[in-house]
Amino acid sequence: MKWVGDARLAAGPEAAWYLEAAFTPGAQLGAVYDNPTTPIVVTGVEEVTTIRVPSGRLVVDAPWDDDVSSYEQGLPTRPPRELAVSLPPGVYRVEIAWTAGPYEFLGEYCDGIECAATRLCVSDDPVTVWEMGLGIDDDIDRLQPDSPPQFYADANVGCFADAGAWTTLSAPFRTFKDGERVPRDTERLPGWCERVRDESHQADLVTFTADCGGVVWLGRTETGDVATIVVTSGMPGAKA
Repeated sequence: MKWVGDARLAAGPEAAWYLEAAFTPGAQLGAVYDNPTTPIVVTGVEEVTTIRVPSGRLVVDAPWDDDVSSYEQGLPTRPPRELAVSLPPGVYRVEIAWTAGPYEFLGEYCDGIECAATRLCVSDDPVTVWEMGLGIDDDIDRLQPDSPPQFYADANVGCFADAGAWTTLSAPFRTFKDGERVPRDTERLPGWCERVRDESHQADLVTFTADCGGVVWLGRTETGDVATIVVTSGMPGAKA
């Protein structure tokens, strides 16, 4: 049976185009700021790592927030942004789409390499519809036009993580002493990403670049199964 979703969640034409183009090497996503003759081009899609999600529940959020005093006192902090949709428990690829838009700044050449989007690949089935990824606490009836729900990240870092192991997985990012973060022992990955493993749950957390936070999109197949989860920039005015 063909999937019929809620029209209020459907990606608009510009967002749907961007979500497809961002993972198409050679696609042009726009032009360099203040230099409309220099295109921003997708240079490739890189598999960063895999992530274990044994609970089937996925957090897509910043790995920390600014509530330092609560961390230090052992008090509860805000809950993570867990997606309302669940996944089959499994191991999934995490991929980054890279773009290049060279420019000159103060007489120096810059290659303009940036992350266009990050995705968690649930399956290789084709995506036929894109929709906003709601969190478990989001109310669809309170959505504002042209203002998709998103998570916020003051440090410009987001993450995918198994929700069932969130407390352990996020602990390295939430340990403070005298108001300063304690250096964390995490696994360094390509693309400035990091991974934390929780072997007791066989679960992982993987970070990625998230400018001003991120908007989460679900790519669904014709039957409505989630084939991919994409995070795009949370900057105002972004195409998706």
